[in-house]
Amino acid sequence: MSDVLFTSRATAKNGRDGHVKSDDGLIDVNLVNPAKNKSDKGSNPEQLFAAGYAACYDGALNHVAREKKKKIDSETTAEVSFLKDPEDGGFKIAVKLNISIEGVGPEEAEELAEAAHDFCPYSKATRGNIDVELNPTVK
Repeated sequence: MSDVLFTSRATAKNGRDGHVKSDDGLIDVNLVNPAKNKSDKGSNPEQLFAAGYAACYDGALNHVAREKKKKIDSETTAEVSFLKDPEDGGFKIAVKLNISIEGVGPEEAEELAEAAHDFCPYSKATRGNIDVELNPTVK
């Protein structure tokens, strides 16, 4: 294993209809399965994954831009969809990253988006496992 820089911990109890809490208490939310329960308030694994992926990808995008000496302002929204998997009858997820970049033209935005996707740890972790669509736009 590579040199560990830090480790984050969270514990879930009772799965999609339970509760998740980080070891530091910053994340402390009830979980609700929106496919079965539309009335109760709570988060779900896809929403938590979307938050993490959006933050990680946007950080990677800004890193790549700095390395290329580009001054940008960016915002990334991750849409994580919960899908039926026709191959095994189970479920899977797919991601669409909506990336808004200010400070470059459309071609440079596309190049930065692709470079960030190559660099982002979440993208590396999911590569070849789930469909990820990049949707860069310029402000």
